[in-house]
Amino acid sequence: MATALTAEAKNTGQQLKDQGIVIRTFDIWKTYTMGDEKIHAVSGVDVEIHKGEYVAIMGPSGSGKSTLMNLIGCLDSPTKGDYYIAGRLVSRLNDDELAEIRNMEIGFIFQTFNLLPRLTALQNVELPMIYCGVAPNARIKASQNALRMVDLVDRMYHKPNELSGGQRQRVAIARALVNDPSILLADEPTGNLDSATGTEIMALFEELHQRGNTIIVVTHEMEIALHAHRVIHMRDGKVEKDEKVK
Repeated sequence: MATALTAEAKNTGQQLKDQGIVIRTFDIWKTYTMGDEKIHAVSGVDVEIHKGEYVAIMGPSGSGKSTLMNLIGCLDSPTKGDYYIAGRLVSRLNDDELAEIRNMEIGFIFQTFNLLPRLTALQNVELPMIYCGVAPNARIKASQNALRMVDLVDRMYHKPNELSGGQRQRVAIARALVNDPSILLADEPTGNLDSATGTEIMALFEELHQRGNTIIVVTHEMEIALHAHRVIHMRDGKVEKDEKVK
């Protein structure tokens, strides 16, 4: 059953869409209870990201950046506060509705690639469209186009173990792109790559940004964060600094 929204929430969502704001958090918190102690992993974070921005979220271990990533990616729900993505109040959605948002609005790119080893590159890229019930011919065409965007169409019938680390990450990026999501959310995308290959992947992100994609990279490395055009620094569950870097 769809979650009923108030007129105020719908109004706010429409206003955000009209302003081109794809992500907006209002005083979101994530609190965990450990025995008698409450741990505030994210403490009252307000973040606004516009369509087409290229943003890095960075901070040391324990800063709250991974928790914030999980909230932004609808992998977790805030303890309190509101979160809108593409004009929808996702902080109050149920599990099925969150799964739909994850599949349609967010393209995930993980450090470990998360490719299925028995499937070809093309079949891995198709997966999000299968979950959406897209017809086979349309899936194949869209997946080929996505692989073309990451310059990997000549390897589409290769399985992950036949690809280099950089090529596997390109397959993962193509999979993230295939549903034309509102945002690409990359978690330490170069963590399992050598420095030269990591530089190539970050250059690809810049290309995707130039094409109009909204990109959020979560990292603990300043060298990676500085590829973005804006850096949100997290510390102790709060936004310590939010700065333009390009």
